[in-house]
Amino acid sequence: MAQDAGWGGGAYGGARYGGHPFGGPPGWGGWVPPPKPGVIPLAPLGLGELLGGAFSTMGRYGKQLFGTAAALYGGAALLMAAAVAVTYSAVSDHLDRVVSLDRGEGPSSTDIVPLVTGGAILVLLGFVVMAVVSGLMYAVVPAVLQEAVLGRPVTFAALWRKAWSRVAPVIGTLILTSLLAMVPVLLLTAAVFGLVISTFALDGGGGGAAVALSVGILGALATVPLAVWLYVKFCLAPAAVVFEGQGPVAALRRSSQLVRGDWWRIFGITLLAGLMAGVAGYLVQMPFTVLGVFPGMIGTSSLDQDPSPAAVMVAVSGYVVATLLGQLLSQIISTTFPQLVSGLLYVDRRIRTENLGPVLAEAAGVPAQGPHPRPPYEDAAPQG
Repeated sequence: MAQDAGWGGGAYGGARYGGHPFGGPPGWGGWVPPPKPGVIPLAPLGLGELLGGAFSTMGRYGKQLFGTAAALYGGAALLMAAAVAVTYSAVSDHLDRVVSLDRGEGPSSTDIVPLVTGGAILVLLGFVVMAVVSGLMYAVVPAVLQEAVLGRPVTFAALWRKAWSRVAPVIGTLILTSLLAMVPVLLLTAAVFGLVISTFALDGGGGGAAVALSVGILGALATVPLAVWLYVKFCLAPAAVVFEGQGPVAALRRSSQLVRGDWWRIFGITLLAGLMAGVAGYLVQMPFTVLGVFPGMIGTSSLDQDPSPAAVMVAVSGYVVATLLGQLLSQIISTTFPQLVSGLLYVDRRIRTENLGPVLAEAAGVPAQGPHPRPPYEDAAPQG
């Protein structure tokens, strides 16, 4: 199968380097360090090299990564803010009438229908916008990493062309992965609620419904390991879409092939990267949330006893803006770093299982020494 992952020069499982058993000229055990034209050495990667490669990529290509992420998420936030403003202007009269109802007075359908319709449109628009933004980010990060591994520069124009050309299959891959991971949980949850409702109807609200609900919750929890297993099994699929030009289904198969035999290691590293990104995102977001409290307190203290919805929105606007800015920065961090680690795991698995190192060395124009085991002195038993 002639794939070169966009780096040029070979099929899966490129030819081995050199003839020496340790991959280099005679010397101290014959071992020489693997070439490192970019952010990682072109050899099997340990945990430190995976995390270090992700941090190095953020340092060297921060403008491309964070600039694109800020533009995408910031543009999405502005678009949604404009949509909320337009929707509010269209349904403000209905909202005012609903809010000003007296106690015990129910809203009319002429007010409820526009509010529900406007809310549904906003939810649908938000789903579409986040799908496109997520697809672009899942395409941007591997596109940057593809050049970072080789130490080559990345321009915004080339990055945008590459990401936009792969956004549709990336979105399809993300949707398929989510469905495959969540369908078992959703099906069992739906079956449980059906069982609870039927038991409640037959039992008249007795203990049978509580038992059925308890069993259902335990059953739903029992499907979580299956969802996690499927997620890890397909977590390299977005990278396969960008690096190899695969379609969604082929990318899922490719990810399954690469993860096979190394699931626990990939799970642990992916979990660690997610936790690191989550903690960093929280630390970044927390100061903005605290700073947003003060304008919120000042704004709400000036409200009348019976404020209008518009007045409430204006009063809390400072808090909302500060919180959204913190969430934006947190989202950029929590999205970028785990994807970098996943992309490097994809490269690592191809180096380990398909000897991709020679292809990368050829594409980077560096001497190809290898294969590259650990230095012999690292494994040697202490003498004396």
